[in-house]
Amino acid sequence: MQATPASQNRHTTRRDAALRRLAASGPFIEGNLCSFKRPGCTQPGWHLTFKQKGKTRTVYVPVDLVAEVKTWTHEYRQLKKHLREVTRHSLAIIRNHVASQRAARRFPARTKRWPAKP
Repeated sequence: MQATPASQNRHTTRRDAALRRLAASGPFIEGNLCSFKRPGCTQPGWHLTFKQKGKTRTVYVPVDLVAEVKTWTHEYRQLKKHLREVTRHSLAIIRNHVASQRAARRFPARTKRWPAKP
């Protein structure tokens, strides 16, 4: 059975745009950057907290890397947003295809009933 390409509709074009945004994403890291009070210091320390195999893990982030890690965590959140968008539009394409196939099977005689206009 050959796969037919999906027709160009709003879901296809929006999914393609989200895929282009995914391809343009930069470095990312999963987790949250959290500050904590260091004893005897006026400036806070920073931890990156993330889940690994169901357990919460924490990694100390040096002060000189905090700004860069913030951009990485922000990029990860944007990446997840774009992935959800791609998924949403792909599901819509599947649902539209299934609905059109059902309609074509339900009313096959309508297309053959009317003769073509000259």
